[in-house]
Amino acid sequence: MPQALKPSEIVRQLNEHVIGQEAAKRTLAVAIYAHYRRMAHVAVDAIELSKSNILLIGPTGTGKTLLCETLGRILDVPFVTADATSLAQSQFVGDEIEAILHRLLDRANGDLTRAQRGIVFVDEVDKLKAVDGQTRSTSGESVQHALLKIMEGAPVRLKTGQHIDTTHILFICGGAFVGLDNILTKTHSFGFISTGSGGDDHKILERLNARIKPTDLLEFGLIPEFAGRLPIVTRLHDLTQDMLVRIMTEPRNAIAKQFAAMLKSDGVELQIAPAVYVQIAELASEYKAGARSLRGIFEEMMTDILYAVPDNPAIKKVVINSLFEPPRFLGETVKSH
Repeated sequence: MPQALKPSEIVRQLNEHVIGQEAAKRTLAVAIYAHYRRMAHVAVDAIELSKSNILLIGPTGTGKTLLCETLGRILDVPFVTADATSLAQSQFVGDEIEAILHRLLDRANGDLTRAQRGIVFVDEVDKLKAVDGQTRSTSGESVQHALLKIMEGAPVRLKTGQHIDTTHILFICGGAFVGLDNILTKTHSFGFISTGSGGDDHKILERLNARIKPTDLLEFGLIPEFAGRLPIVTRLHDLTQDMLVRIMTEPRNAIAKQFAAMLKSDGVELQIAPAVYVQIAELASEYKAGARSLRGIFEEMMTDILYAVPDNPAIKKVVINSLFEPPRFLGETVKSH
């Protein structure tokens, strides 16, 4: 059962799939633990335990979707993603939201009880903000209101005639929120807090200054009700080149391990020099798309190899020493290619 997982265990399992973002992992783990504890104990001493949805803020390619997908697998609950931009462009927002819930039910194999305890990740909610500091976009604000209804918890009638209750569905919203740092710079000053001479006080002050307040989200362009339904806010940071290298090699399903396993099934060993990963990470950093660039670059590097290996059974080993040099094909009778 999901509620049996402690936050530390959730973080441990996240670490097997996601590199970096330690603070975000801890925040998510605690939020998930608390969420499923609330579901297990709807009322304690007649006290109603309300749901706390989550907002992930971070540049593209920093792992927001991957974190949420991994959480779904760890918890073994139905998980679906939605795109706020697509919702804003739709003339029938209600139908699109119903479709999201229908997909959640499909992921639960039609089990309504499981679906009502799933996770919905809504990406790019920052695109629902005001446009160029003017009045809020009508379509964006209408989508915020539409999402607000199901995030609060309400029975929604599907076209199948079934009603799905969203009360215990956890909603995680994400976005890059470009420009939010400028708002934080203007609005955050906790000078009235005495820091004294202790280091711990200074650390607390830094945490308070780094914290994103509801008023910051309002100034950015979210409506008060929508921001209020996202009480847990955590940030993901740009990935360093070292982190990009680790992403390619360390996670359980790292891309390097995937291709190595693919070639191993054909009896071929794949050997990639450490410098190659650094070269790929440097290129990905230039593209400024975070980890999203890695697979495309890696796939391009492997194209000639995957083309040659099936036609040459003598190939037993492939060596890649540089991203900018042809790979070496070794075998019983094949010295190079």
